[in-house]
Amino acid sequence: MSYREGRKFLIENLQISEHKGVDFSDYISEKDLKKLWRETLDAGMHGICFSMYEDGQEPGDTITVEQVERRVKILKTYTKWIRSFSCIEGNENIPRIAKKHGMKNLVGAWLGDDMEKNEEEIAGLIQLAKEGCVDIACVGNEVMYRKDLTEQQLIDYIWRVKDALKDLDIPVGYVDAYYEFSHRPAITNSCDVILANCYPYWEGCSLEHSLAHMQQMFSQASHAANGKKVIITETGWPSQGSSLGGAHSNAENTMKYFINTQAWSAKDDIEVFYFSSFDESWKVGAEGDVGAYWGLWDKNENLKF
Repeated sequence: MSYREGRKFLIENLQISEHKGVDFSDYISEKDLKKLWRETLDAGMHGICFSMYEDGQEPGDTITVEQVERRVKILKTYTKWIRSFSCIEGNENIPRIAKKHGMKNLVGAWLGDDMEKNEEEIAGLIQLAKEGCVDIACVGNEVMYRKDLTEQQLIDYIWRVKDALKDLDIPVGYVDAYYEFSHRPAITNSCDVILANCYPYWEGCSLEHSLAHMQQMFSQASHAANGKKVIITETGWPSQGSSLGGAHSNAENTMKYFINTQAWSAKDDIEVFYFSSFDESWKVGAEGDVGAYWGLWDKNENLKF
């Protein structure tokens, strides 16, 4: 079905309540829930975050065109947009290949405390934009959350990119946790679009209340945006690993959270980039054992359910 038909299917068939989401009482068996999850996936997403690394790979490794091409081909059936996180080390291939396949790109320059790499990232983002591969430009991801730069340093990078792209009509924004846009109005004012990460899971929220909590997160970012467009650039739920407060990592909750997110996105016309496409084994450490299990596909590129 087309994207428009898919969104209509979600609105008409899932009958989402305002804050609780889909009534799953008719899907008590694992088989029924998996069927609904697959129908929801097949209906199409607005966007998805691109998972770059296979087993044995990690940030810093250079990724081949062939690897990116293979993964983009898997995703293009299910989504209109791809979000990428960096513009170097092979990441620059993602928006080029996605554009070739008729997809739109939210392209990120990864900023940290390495100033030389930051320059490479900014130059890469500007180059990709000038090639016509960028539909939304993102200058940094959770830089304030990690405290890698000062506010003014980040704002200077944002304005450098805005100035370089001023003739291209490309919105420029910055990604961070939803609450940062309330706490840092100078950054919010510098952005054309507000790019907010919303994770009920990471705040220990139970699955039962997770949709309402995500809606509150979106509402807070929207209030801070003061009329600017707000896009949810990450939200998701891990399928394995430890629990966090009332948030339990398991297949059932992963499926239900995805279904609720897509149903709400369709009903209220919210632009959401789901996190993530493929499981990535390297994503542990600070995230703990759940880090490797955020994908809709497993690490071998097979759909999980």
